[in-house]
Amino acid sequence: MSRICQVTGKSVMVGNNVSHSKRRTKRKFYPNLFNKKFYYPEEERWITLKVSAAGIRLINKKGLHNTLKDAKEKGFIVNY
Repeated sequence: MSRICQVTGKSVMVGNNVSHSKRRTKRKFYPNLFNKKFYYPEEERWITLKVSAAGIRLINKKGLHNTLKDAKEKGFIVNY
């Protein structure tokens, strides 16, 4: 899968490098992604997700089950 967070949907953004002389060249801003394993107690198994740092904080705040349900409704994740 490409560089997209499966929880928040964050992906690569495009911008400019700006030199001292204000000359602009294209560059990419990559999200802060991690391959992380979470234990899913509802199904009693481990799940591996590609998650951003903000997604990890969201899972800690809302819980894994609620976060996966919201991500599936928004279309960020198909299956896990």
